[in-house]
Amino acid sequence: MNHIYECRILIVDDNPQLLDMLFSILKKEGYQSLYTASSCREAREVFEGKAPDLIILDIMLPDGDGFSLFQEFRAASDIPILFLSAKDQDNDRLLGLGLGADDYLTKPFLPKELTLRLAAIIRRTYLSGSRPQKEEAGLALGNRIVHFDQGTVDTPEGPLSLTAKELLILKKLFENQGKIVTFDALCDAVWGDGYYTYENTLMVHIRRLREKIEEDPSHPRFLLTARGIGYRLAQEEKA
Repeated sequence: MNHIYECRILIVDDNPQLLDMLFSILKKEGYQSLYTASSCREAREVFEGKAPDLIILDIMLPDGDGFSLFQEFRAASDIPILFLSAKDQDNDRLLGLGLGADDYLTKPFLPKELTLRLAAIIRRTYLSGSRPQKEEAGLALGNRIVHFDQGTVDTPEGPLSLTAKELLILKKLFENQGKIVTFDALCDAVWGDGYYTYENTLMVHIRRLREKIEEDPSHPRFLLTARGIGYRLAQEEKA
């Protein structure tokens, strides 16, 4: 993919008027490969048949819920997914982001906000450029090794996959290894400019990340908290 508008997008929503509106907004923005689905069944068929690059996913669907469908898709692929829902309670937003979603936008929304968030996700996921060589070599954290190029963590129990958000957080910390990275800097790296109020959501991702890179997540040795400021990735241990 050389440009954001080459991204194949699947839009899943059971409201036909909203589905048409989303299709029209993205078509007018310049996206050429757009697919729609109004149920879990249709979404699965498009996902398997068209292999989209990104999914906009409603939560309330006639034959299931978006959270469960999200987990199905993520079990098969690390495709970026944006939840779009009328459910604006903090618990629902944190649940969606805690599952590993790339963003969560509530209805009603501004069309420009949607297109800006989509563009940011696509750039981070598919157009982020080359990686430093030391990323490709892997990051040793105790008895675990992070492979940035594969988005995985080797553990004694077997490999674990990192979500797109977890990978972005870890990369930002790795770029500043040994130094404190503020909450705002991490939120900016993950959600883009202006999303400095996602501190609670960031904490959810940090907790899940620790479960993958720490031997004892309750007593972290590497992903450390700088209370009231941010987080720090401790220097890797040498064998």
